[in-house]
Amino acid sequence: MDAHVEPLSEADRTYMRDLAPDLYGSEIVVSRGIAHRVAELEGFCAWRGTRRMGIATYRIDGNRCELVTIDAYVQWHGIGSRLIAAVERAAEDAGCDSIWLITTNDNVDALRFYQRRGYRIAAAHLGAIEASRAIKPQIPHIGFYGIAIRDELELHKGLAPKRLTG
Repeated sequence: MDAHVEPLSEADRTYMRDLAPDLYGSEIVVSRGIAHRVAELEGFCAWRGTRRMGIATYRIDGNRCELVTIDAYVQWHGIGSRLIAAVERAAEDAGCDSIWLITTNDNVDALRFYQRRGYRIAAAHLGAIEASRAIKPQIPHIGFYGIAIRDELELHKGLAPKRLTG
């Protein structure tokens, strides 16, 4: 599938604000106890012609990048791979030496996706979803494949940062 990836535009951010309640239950996502307003994050949109095919958001904190969200609206066509590659390049360009993300214990498809792209499980934060529900009560109790959502799984990948010279 021919698709190209571009940095988020203001129109993409408006689209995300409108779509976020359907995708995430609200305009925020929570990772490691931090609420993120997805439409305010840096990110990329994948396009096929004039149709949005997916969006990824991230935040840079020092020499680390957190992949906050990634959504491919069509699976098995390389959209997620292109989006994650764009985020990794942006992180390297910003001097980051690693990228990390949080997913939930029920998201076995995400675990497959990330591990196939070089991410490794770095930590299991057992019971962390209860604290996240205190911030965002819309988090469901039952997730993919009928699995109870209880834990946050943290995955990491090393990057080859571009050394910024001054």
